Amino acid sequence: MIELRAEQPDDRWEVEALYDLCFAPGREALSSYRLRDGVPPVEGLSEVARDSDGILAAAIRYWPVLVGGTRALLLGPVAVHPTRQGEGLGGSLIRDSLAKAEESGWSRVMLVGDAPYYQRFGFSKLTGVEMPPPTNPERVLGLALQDGAWDGVQGQVTRWPA
Repeated sequence: MIELRAEQPDDRWEVEALYDLCFAPGREALSSYRLRDGVPPVEGLSEVARDSDGILAAAIRYWPVLVGGTRALLLGPVAVHPTRQGEGLGGSLIRDSLAKAEESGWSRVMLVGDAPYYQRFGFSKLTGVEMPPPTNPERVLGLALQDGAWDGVQGQVTRWPA
């Protein structure tokens, strides 16, 4: 049995170790990390999945950003421990946290990722939204949690004010 719950401060180092395991070295040099630097993840949306023994199986985080001055959520990273991949944990975390984001009043979510994977959750390519370089614009995806939430939203993605 897997339990999904909000990430707690005590989870931080274990989640970071999972990200180190799942992603290439130098992950913190990516442009999305510059948007996260010094900004805490969104409380209540960043989640962990633990098994019945309390072992971390997966994690997801969300960060507030501005797109052309308009607030949005930046999803990521999401990671599943290699021994737990293929069990649907990543999808469960994404669906659960997106529902919570909508309930919390967020209207738009973006990420940098693989369109074929994220399309199943309703994400599609964003046009006119520019992540800091180097980011492949084909991988900049968005999801409207409210009808028309991305209409007219464009410009540079910038850090949330500290």
